[in-house]
Amino acid sequence: MFKAVTPQFLLVLITLMPLALISHNAKSQSDNSVLERYGNLNIERVGPTIDAALAQKLLRRGNTYSNLKRHEDAADEYRKAISADPNLMEAVRNLANTYYFLEKYSEAKPLFARFIAMQEQKTAGLIAAVSALAEMEREDGNFNESIKYDLTAIELNPTNDSQVHVMANTYNNAGEANKAIQVYQAGIKAMPSNGFFDRSLGRVLEQEGRLEEALQAYQGAALKNPDSAFYADLVEATARRLGQ
Repeated sequence: MFKAVTPQFLLVLITLMPLALISHNAKSQSDNSVLERYGNLNIERVGPTIDAALAQKLLRRGNTYSNLKRHEDAADEYRKAISADPNLMEAVRNLANTYYFLEKYSEAKPLFARFIAMQEQKTAGLIAAVSALAEMEREDGNFNESIKYDLTAIELNPTNDSQVHVMANTYNNAGEANKAIQVYQAGIKAMPSNGFFDRSLGRVLEQEGRLEEALQAYQGAALKNPDSAFYADLVEATARRLGQ
């Protein structure tokens, strides 16, 4: 048998139900408000952390979406994470990488620059970010920007000789011979035993009519490769042109 419900109990129940609904709705609205507020903040904003715990949660959600190849959703979570904690480097890097993957280069570039500026130690992530940003700036023809990152990329990854030739050839083909010269000089400094850099530097210098400097470069290549008849012939031919 059910016990009779007293009028007093009904009054208490009716009184508590709206409070419970209000509490649940208020929490839901509060969570949505927080996420909306963070999501609408400018991702370039810098400042103190608003909510580090929420930023980590959003970062993990972004990583989950990324693993599921839901890249737009991942980007949205990373943006919110950065707004919650502008100093969360992993979120900045992951958002930059996501935009790069989506070929949204104009949005990726400032994030890569921001990530690079946040680094204090040499890491694989830093090397990749510098190389990616340098490449994008070169592709856009922003050579005054790209040369800074190219020179840094050579310094950070001194064993990657192929990147030196790609950089230098891009600049030289674009009529930026002085930047090509800077790249080869940086390559020689990073890899002093690589005589091909000296030879390539000499070629650009000769192209620019700087024969005496070209001769010095060819001589460097010959010294590093004493068995190379090709380098020896370059030195002899250039010296003959200079009347030496």
